[in-house]
Amino acid sequence: MTLLLGYDVGSSSIKATLMNAETGEALAAATSPKKEMEIIAKKFGWAEQNPSMWWEHVVKATQMIKSQTDFNAADVKAIGISYQMHGLVIVGKNKEVLRPSIIWCDGRAVQLAKKAAAEIGEKKCLETMLNLPGNFTASKLKWVMENEPDIYSKVYKMMLPGDYVAMKMTGEIKTTFSGLSEGIIWDYKEHKLAKLLLDYYGISEDLIAEAVPTFSVQGELAKAAADELGLKAGTKISYRAGDQPNNALSLNVLNPGEIAATAGTSGVVYGITEKSDYDSKSRVNAFIHVTHTQQKPRYGVLLCVSGTGILNSWLKHNATDGLDYPKMDELAGGVKVGSDGLVVLPYGNGAERTLENKDPGASIHGLNFNLHSRAHLLRAAQEGIVFALNYGVGIMRRVGVDAKTVRAGHANMFLSPIFSEAFATITGSVVELYNTDGSQGAARGAGIGAGIYKSPEAAFAGLKPVKKIEPNNKLSEAYKQAYEKWELVLKHQMERSS
Repeated sequence: MTLLLGYDVGSSSIKATLMNAETGEALAAATSPKKEMEIIAKKFGWAEQNPSMWWEHVVKATQMIKSQTDFNAADVKAIGISYQMHGLVIVGKNKEVLRPSIIWCDGRAVQLAKKAAAEIGEKKCLETMLNLPGNFTASKLKWVMENEPDIYSKVYKMMLPGDYVAMKMTGEIKTTFSGLSEGIIWDYKEHKLAKLLLDYYGISEDLIAEAVPTFSVQGELAKAAADELGLKAGTKISYRAGDQPNNALSLNVLNPGEIAATAGTSGVVYGITEKSDYDSKSRVNAFIHVTHTQQKPRYGVLLCVSGTGILNSWLKHNATDGLDYPKMDELAGGVKVGSDGLVVLPYGNGAERTLENKDPGASIHGLNFNLHSRAHLLRAAQEGIVFALNYGVGIMRRVGVDAKTVRAGHANMFLSPIFSEAFATITGSVVELYNTDGSQGAARGAGIGAGIYKSPEAAFAGLKPVKKIEPNNKLSEAYKQAYEKWELVLKHQMERSS
């Protein structure tokens, strides 16, 4: 039997899946720890994690897999890694970690990055890197240079979280071309490391790890790591990717016109295009997709709405007297599209990139005490979340992403019939829901990178949607009118806050 092992290194937990490469069946899966991993916040807006904690739970998740099912370690032919994007790990010459990782949600480099964009020139940044420097990995390293010079002087290499886990497995320090684009140090014009930002920041390109293709044998499991994991030394590590590109891969989102979506606490829509275009206001971000080659360009355009499932969760815990989500959906389903004029803006989870990093907060509009009920509020909230995502999809369309098919995990907000129908109808796309996750995607990616699958498409031969939602043509005009009303309220709120 040919087995694949995939890891999803998140900021909350590490998930691992052992997969039968021939059938695509997940034989075992494990998550460690059971409670969320610690995030260190020494100051408001900071977020750090110790990389050693990630490795500790990679080992524990692997041990849990081994306790669930008997398998021969020699049958594991390849390992893949998915990881939280945009984090910074810095190591010295002996591969020792020099400080806790500054992870994706840490905002300490925001002002530094704004200054960089202004002094380099926003247009020049966007034309070269498709993104502004932003609060991404290169900017975080610049912060270390300016604020912790003693530590910076010892830096041998900077890495992403997935590069660190791969280093622990193989002893080699490498990254990927997609990883360079995550750090906003990729030149999309010249197809090489972007010296534009590195030179401005004064960061030597010697600190950047060697880049290798996403799907490739990037190293082999060293004996020490194999002993810790209970696997066979020499096993190939053949795939690594950031969590959003990997989520797209796990959903078989490979080509232009295909879109991956998630709607958990926050919502992400990640669409594929062959055009290296950008939004002039940088409200969406572009990265090299895992299937990209210079001959066959594939770029992932990402939009994030911070206030999505967290709004529904807030209502559950503060306004429903203990109702569960299915009952909330049932109540909301009794209200017609448009919620009889009640409008909810879901932006209550911090600054929103699609709104040019403004933070208007969540709000309710048009409330009539003689007309609206709790059911109206629940429906308006779900519609508000969908409309906020659709607002971002409109930006994505203008940079060349065409939403024809949207694929998502059968989880979180997509479990709601109202949410799924509203999303499919207002975006005019077919929504396909799958039972898969990031660790399964990493396992399939490993199979592609090791040559076990002849193509990315072959890796998904057995993956079928558990549910398909078509746009509801009978309700399309009602959703259109509701969206137009919602957008007017949003514009009014934005004008008031500017």
